[in-house]
Amino acid sequence: MIPRELLKKVRHIEIRTRNLVNDIFGGEYHSVFKGQGITFAEVREYQPGDDIRLIDWNVTARFNHPFVKVMEEERELTVYIVYDASRSGHFGTTDRFKAELAAEIGAVLGFSAIRNNDKVGLLIFSDDVERFIPPKKGRSHVLRVVRELLYHEPEGRGTNINGALSYLLRVANRRSVVFLISDFMDYVVSQTIQVANQKHDLIGIQVYDPREKDLPNVGLVKIHDAETDETFWLDTTSEAVRADYSQRFLQKMEQFHKDCLRKRLDIIPIEAGSDFVEPLMRYFRMREKRF
Repeated sequence: MIPRELLKKVRHIEIRTRNLVNDIFGGEYHSVFKGQGITFAEVREYQPGDDIRLIDWNVTARFNHPFVKVMEEERELTVYIVYDASRSGHFGTTDRFKAELAAEIGAVLGFSAIRNNDKVGLLIFSDDVERFIPPKKGRSHVLRVVRELLYHEPEGRGTNINGALSYLLRVANRRSVVFLISDFMDYVVSQTIQVANQKHDLIGIQVYDPREKDLPNVGLVKIHDAETDETFWLDTTSEAVRADYSQRFLQKMEQFHKDCLRKRLDIIPIEAGSDFVEPLMRYFRMREKRF
């Protein structure tokens, strides 16, 4: 039985994002992702003037008469939301945890896909794949996806992005749009994510909290790593400690983004506490110009 407060929250997100999806996001989404793929439709007999590169030699040999493949533009998208549910998402110093922001972003993407009559699927992972919902169309389906995003309690602590993408590569046969939502903490760009980016249209959405890059002066604090369960003390009154902390974070983020750029992997950084719509829109506009 789903709690009433969760149903209210799902409904609240649906209402709040409806205008965004209908008036702005849907149009940008369609113009960026629609019509980029060509797929096989059928075969027909060869006619003078047909491109000989389209001859289907297997069918031709079977009937002893030339046949050509008829290709058509891909009209329907399959969208996967790959959601990092690891414990590091249960951190926040603004109005919500990173995990809550990530779930809302996933909800908006899901509503956008359904609004454009596309299929949407969901993969939730931590250090292992914890939930997979195959892609389907329809409002009832996307509401199920959103409920899972908001209600899922992670079983594992850690993060295994490569494992999640390997699973997706096995189950998603046709080229799809994949939104990978994670904080990408300590993630090193791997061959797995490169393969996934070649087979699918992979977009990473990096969610982070402002205090992860800028440590406040709050005295001696006990730090708990939610993924490893380690604890240690940190003296935040030290200006050198705070500066070193910020520098390390920025260096890691800069290196990660450089690696992604070099591997042609798109990453959208979104800071908790800020409007997540603008970074998404800015990316879509940039991508539309690129293609």
